[in-house]
Amino acid sequence: MTAKTTIIPIASGKGGAGKTFLTANLAIALAEMGYPTIAVDLDLGGSNLYSFLGLNNRLPGIGDFLKARIADLPELLVPAGTPNLKFLAGDGRTPFLSNIPYGQKIRLMSNIIKLPARYILLDLGAGASFNTLDFFRLSPHGFVVITPEYPSIMNMLSFLKNFILRVIEGNFIKNQRIRELLQFHYNQSMTEKQISIESLTSEIAAVDDEAGEKVIQLCRRYRPRVIFNKGEHPDDMKIAKHINTSLNNLLSLKADYFGFIFEDSCVRASVRKRIPLLPSYRQSMAAQSIGKIARRIVKFWDRHIENSDQLIYNQALSEYKGEKNLNS
Repeated sequence: MTAKTTIIPIASGKGGAGKTFLTANLAIALAEMGYPTIAVDLDLGGSNLYSFLGLNNRLPGIGDFLKARIADLPELLVPAGTPNLKFLAGDGRTPFLSNIPYGQKIRLMSNIIKLPARYILLDLGAGASFNTLDFFRLSPHGFVVITPEYPSIMNMLSFLKNFILRVIEGNFIKNQRIRELLQFHYNQSMTEKQISIESLTSEIAAVDDEAGEKVIQLCRRYRPRVIFNKGEHPDDMKIAKHINTSLNNLLSLKADYFGFIFEDSCVRASVRKRIPLLPSYRQSMAAQSIGKIARRIVKFWDRHIENSDQLIYNQALSEYKGEKNLNS
């Protein structure tokens, strides 16, 4: 029996969190484990995943697929320097490619999910454009990469709020009353009290009881995976409790925590040299953390992980103590 394909969208509420770095090196880690893997650059208009894989910027890719209407997306896959790993380039040259029409987006998405691989990692654009949100919907368990600073966490919550509203809206396109209700809340002033998804669900249920139940099921279906990047100390993970509260109270979402990557000079060195962290700095703390995330994907991807924030904290604390002992 052929193993199913797992789509892994990787997003961040704002640029600078390290999602492209993570996409490249996580794809390498999965490929090194023997799994056919494809890294896809879906940061249309700002594509640079090639650089983190150590490749050049002359590869035809999604831009050519959309412009020239090449029939088969697999024809654009190229080897990425690691056995089992292929790369699908984006397009950083074509003006306005980040604003592709809806029809082109649907065509692209339907072709991506058919690509021949065990794991398909999608490097998405930063922010919460419709295209990015829709690409994130290709999996119920997309990664959100954050740094342990307040602005990054707030941007993540904003991204997930836009995401779940996009999901709700997309499921009621033909329901005029619910669309009007959503539009009413979209148009509220900043001075108005922020409405929670739970309250919105109650308002939707008052209009259409079955629709209200459907919103509840949608919120249960989508369970994002959070990765802390550029951490300085395991205690950075303690903010997870506040994140969980905000996700639950405001967005009716739950999250699993999949990794903690320490701030590491080897990451900066690999970026400057335009080479992947793996395999060049395999023994670095960051590389070791990414390897653990890859193994966690293989073992737990389709499962909810109870107390995942505490488990990741314990792992980060063990790594931190081990590194201190090594350097003492």
